[in-house]
Amino acid sequence: MSDSFLTTIIKDNQAQGRLTKVPFIPAAFPTAADFWAHLLELADNGADIIEIGVPFSDPVADGPVVAGASQKALEQGGGLDFILAGLTRHRARLRCGLVLMGYVNPFIQYAWEAAAAETAGAAAQATMARSLELLAGQLAEAGVHGLIAPDLPLEENAPWLKALGGQGLALIPLVGPNTSLEKMRTYAQSGAKGYVYVVSVMGTTGVRAGLPPEVSDTLKRARQAFDLPLALGFGLSSPAQLEAISPADRPEAAVFGSALIRHLEAGGSARDFMAPWNA
Repeated sequence: MSDSFLTTIIKDNQAQGRLTKVPFIPAAFPTAADFWAHLLELADNGADIIEIGVPFSDPVADGPVVAGASQKALEQGGGLDFILAGLTRHRARLRCGLVLMGYVNPFIQYAWEAAAAETAGAAAQATMARSLELLAGQLAEAGVHGLIAPDLPLEENAPWLKALGGQGLALIPLVGPNTSLEKMRTYAQSGAKGYVYVVSVMGTTGVRAGLPPEVSDTLKRARQAFDLPLALGFGLSSPAQLEAISPADRPEAAVFGSALIRHLEAGGSARDFMAPWNA
């Protein structure tokens, strides 16, 4: 089976000795008008994959910085319609990988009415499966390459894998310090693609001064379980933090969100934020 576009990006960078850079930014942040300018500037200044946050009213995995930005984005109309319409307009300039990161509810609800009309009288599971198929088609048409849903239980991911896989999209697993080797292997065997999002700490997103010592153990377990590149996130603000991890354990990609959000909210540019990561 061929690698997904996301995996290829990371492997190509790895072959050239480069860390894959994965900024996260909520849709319509800091304003709906500014979001696309920031997104394009990230893509033009070293972002290999961009994770676009889909705002949701109950962001249980997000720390205060991301949650606050998501609330602002939600108020400014940063939902899936906004994202898909904008990506369709700008995709010719976006040569990087594109991943949507959000919660289960907005993804299921996006095409629910259309799916319900098609599956009238069928069980709710059939309607959900069809809604995911319709969503996957829209994502692929807009140039999206993968999806992350932090609150999607492993036991319920089969229809997601089927719908996304049918369009060549990756369902990216999210694992952390409390994810056992057995569970990681189950994720891997279920059909995970793209890369593995490794959470550095228990808890919510947010900038941290350093990485906890258990990060290396989590990365080692993930390497045992997955034949996919690893992307480390939650708490990263500078490439120097990765130096605390032994070279053998270091991830192939780094995800940074809260630090970028703070920088943009303070009036900084995406180009200036990316500069240390490109050094």
